[in-house]
Amino acid sequence: MTALTDINSAPARLRRSVLSVPAGNARALEKVHGLDCDAVIFDLEDSVAPEKKIEARDNLRRLFREGPLRNRETIIRINPLETEFGRADMDLVVEISPEVVLVPKVERVSEVQAIADILSETGAPDELAIWAMIETPKGVLNAAAIAGADERLRCFVVGLNDLRKGTGVLSQPGRAYLVPWLMQVVLAGRAYGIDVIDSVFNDFKDAEAFDAECAQGCAMGFSGKMLIHPAQIEPANRHFGPDPRAVEEAEAVIAAFARPESQHLNVINLNGKMVERLHLAEAEKLVARTRIIAERKKLS
Repeated sequence: MTALTDINSAPARLRRSVLSVPAGNARALEKVHGLDCDAVIFDLEDSVAPEKKIEARDNLRRLFREGPLRNRETIIRINPLETEFGRADMDLVVEISPEVVLVPKVERVSEVQAIADILSETGAPDELAIWAMIETPKGVLNAAAIAGADERLRCFVVGLNDLRKGTGVLSQPGRAYLVPWLMQVVLAGRAYGIDVIDSVFNDFKDAEAFDAECAQGCAMGFSGKMLIHPAQIEPANRHFGPDPRAVEEAEAVIAAFARPESQHLNVINLNGKMVERLHLAEAEKLVARTRIIAERKKLS
């Protein structure tokens, strides 16, 4: 297995806003088609009571049969394999084939490999990816090893509610005591070329605090944010989306390297600044993301 080692080698994929929707809530499932989020996590785990698990799987079976979401990445969060619900959840994943299976509370490489083995043994398409939730102390400590576990693994999702519970760290503005652990997960993901999604913000009515946390997450290098309410979609898209000034600068970098005299140069002077080819790769990815956003708006 060859792992990616450069964020810029991965194809552009929008994951600014990743909305979690309880699979047991039929009304919420009906509304996802009209939402402007980049991805939807259909949750079979924490948000679904044990006695509602079968009903939740039936809800997803019906939803996927009626037609796929347009221009949205579809993710199913399963229950851990060691629970009584895990294998039935995986049978559903293989049956309806979302784009991603999200594995909760991952602490060891073997947990990712077990999911990958099931997908391979059941003939699931290679495009069906794995995401891993990093939400326990062991998960954070082992993040680097987990990131390289399997070529199907494309993304980490941080879960701070469980991490706070497991460590005793209080929920405070700015997440000061959590930042070192968050950066550890970001570093591990980026080392293997996978995206990293920031944790949910629980108080969806506190728009100002959510804005601040999105700005912090973007500055820390997260690809986007896991959301619990549609009201959080617009600010997440805004904060984790391309900044217009950055897009303008990226287009200038691309144009400068496209000039005949720059074709074979690794470093050029652009308006008094030294620009390397690594900046060109960053610029091309940024512009590609901007085009994806524009195309999706046309289709909405």
